[in-house]
Amino acid sequence: MARHLAEKGEEMAEEVKQEKKKVYVETTVVSDATALPTNDLTLAGRQMATREWWKSAADRFDLFSSTVVSQEVRRGNPEAAQRRIEALRNIPELVADSRAVALAIKLMEGKAVPREYPDDALHIATAALNAMDYLVSWNFKHITNAQTIPLIRRICEANGYRCPEICTPTMLQKGDTP
Repeated sequence: MARHLAEKGEEMAEEVKQEKKKVYVETTVVSDATALPTNDLTLAGRQMATREWWKSAADRFDLFSSTVVSQEVRRGNPEAAQRRIEALRNIPELVADSRAVALAIKLMEGKAVPREYPDDALHIATAALNAMDYLVSWNFKHITNAQTIPLIRRICEANGYRCPEICTPTMLQKGDTP
């Protein structure tokens, strides 16, 4: 009996270990992963870090984008847009539905995200509604912002949703997760 329980415990531990965390990939990450090299040292470092993360991210996490990401990556230079679209080809797309819009409005009304940036609020709302473990972004103004994350979290939770951990790709580098 004890041996059976020990074996069962090992099986359960293995299942838990193999379960991948779900990551919502916001547009800035896709942009940096596919952008042409730059002479801006800060941006170049961010691009390098993003590309390094991108190489193994799909092996370590279940990646998701959304209809909002899909719309945003199509903007701008057609060649750059095509690289971004291609990078998302095998990543499932979550729908920013009416529930996401309602939560996005609450995020803006609560001043967690400025009203002028509804797409940023929709990224957060879509990730929360779909129970993402992480929302990965380089948007320090409206998403990955230490001053607004607590407010984002409170608004999501007050509306019945668990807020994903909001972070940059460097915060999810290999070896940083169980």
